[in-house]
Amino acid sequence: MTAAESLEAADPAKPKARHKSFTYRTSAKWTSGRSGVLGAEGKPALLVSSPPEFKGEAGRWTPEELFVAAIELCTMTTFASFAQRQNLPLLGYRSEAEGLLEFVDDGYRFTRVILRPTITLADPAAVEPAAKAMRDAHEACLIGRSVRAEVVVEPRLEVAKAAGA
Repeated sequence: MTAAESLEAADPAKPKARHKSFTYRTSAKWTSGRSGVLGAEGKPALLVSSPPEFKGEAGRWTPEELFVAAIELCTMTTFASFAQRQNLPLLGYRSEAEGLLEFVDDGYRFTRVILRPTITLADPAAVEPAAKAMRDAHEACLIGRSVRAEVVVEPRLEVAKAAGA
């Protein structure tokens, strides 16, 4: 019996933590050249392609952009969840992200993704709790935790000026 099992046996009233598993499904359909349509049930289709630098079609979403966007969106929604739980006076959140694609070990891969969120708050007292919530969101973001690339977050926190100030 392991130490953890011994502790559980010693306190049978303590419920075991149960974690759910989730499955996400998408579909892709080739249309021509290096382009296609990306879909998921109940959502609008996205026109996708290789990027123009890899002989793809301009004006379409690329896997590279979707990769960077997935990390950016996961960080934003995780932060929003933490901010909501802490009742932070959040007035706005916007961000920009960039991913560095480099040739490493005989192939291309993302080596770094930099997120630059700007968080607007209603109260100066919320700046440090919001900064902590952003650090925690960065650590908890499941997409960022799932990739090999270094993910760097460079937040800017600002307090909205009072009306008439």
